[in-house]
Amino acid sequence: MRVLITGICGFVGSRLARAVQERLAGAEVLGIDNLLRPGSEINRQHLADHGIHFTHGDLRLRSDVESLGGCDWVIDAAANPSVLAGIDGKSSPRQLSEHNLAGTLNILEYCRLHKAGLILLSTSRVYSIRDLAALPMCVHNRAFTLDEQRLNLPGVTASGVTETFPTRAPISLYGATKLASEIMASEYSFTFQLPVWINRCGVLAGGGQFGTGEQGIFSYWLHAYAARRRLRYIGFGGKGYQVRDAFHPDDLADLLTIQIKRDPPADAVFNVGGGPGNAMSLAQLTEWCGAHFGAHTPEADESPRAFDIPWSVMDNSRSSRELGWKPKRSLSSILEEIAEHVRTHPDWLKRCGSL
Repeated sequence: MRVLITGICGFVGSRLARAVQERLAGAEVLGIDNLLRPGSEINRQHLADHGIHFTHGDLRLRSDVESLGGCDWVIDAAANPSVLAGIDGKSSPRQLSEHNLAGTLNILEYCRLHKAGLILLSTSRVYSIRDLAALPMCVHNRAFTLDEQRLNLPGVTASGVTETFPTRAPISLYGATKLASEIMASEYSFTFQLPVWINRCGVLAGGGQFGTGEQGIFSYWLHAYAARRRLRYIGFGGKGYQVRDAFHPDDLADLLTIQIKRDPPADAVFNVGGGPGNAMSLAQLTEWCGAHFGAHTPEADESPRAFDIPWSVMDNSRSSRELGWKPKRSLSSILEEIAEHVRTHPDWLKRCGSL
């Protein structure tokens, strides 16, 4: 079996490459990456050390994709993953669309021609910002918590956001490119009888992640805190009560190997995340950092920021019920892994272009 991973030199792509290689006996893992992200060259060498073939190419270029040769499955882990992409001054809306949507279309054509299956890594950011922001919240232990007694919107439970939660606008330009990619992948699956899985991922986290303030927040926060960099609680009263759940790429790899071995259902959209047990607020994360790295106080910035939401936790019930999957790695073990990386790579933020 040949498995092609796009964005293979990114944090998620590189970790998945090694994990899939271990989990699928006899599988040949190969990948493509344009190496635009600072730090990706580091992972390129790690992949070579594990005998994983790498092609330097850009998914936006049809000729680069066509040069890859055939495979049995594609894991699409390539994207501009920032929710502020297209408005942050680092990329334009057109560049974002070319990376996240046009690249997916080229991969879908590749799958059609080679009759390959596709696992599309999508995002929790396809869910409506307005509806998420309107969820009733209370505060417990310095974290926003869903107020179930006042909850009247379908698609969300105490276990988190389900696949039926609204995806209506606004969802950010980034979220729109990923939702459009989902729609096209589903249409290709139906029209050309291609096996397609769509995984709406929550926050992935682990040691070696190229974190920023907009993406990879757990890694970024630990590295910036330990380096005594400026940190801010932005919006929501400037108290850091906003909550995210996190899970590890190794747990995602477990899910992908299950999916590769099965035929996808007609509706193959699955939420994948850490769930309530792996959820934490920024204030709680700061407290954890204080116990490991000493005191450092973030600044309060009450000004709102585009596309921010107070609470996002993924409900994995469908993945658990239909695929027998749930995350094994605890949030504490993930944070300990990141903390060890912080200690051994004190210049990491500079190396991955986050300063």
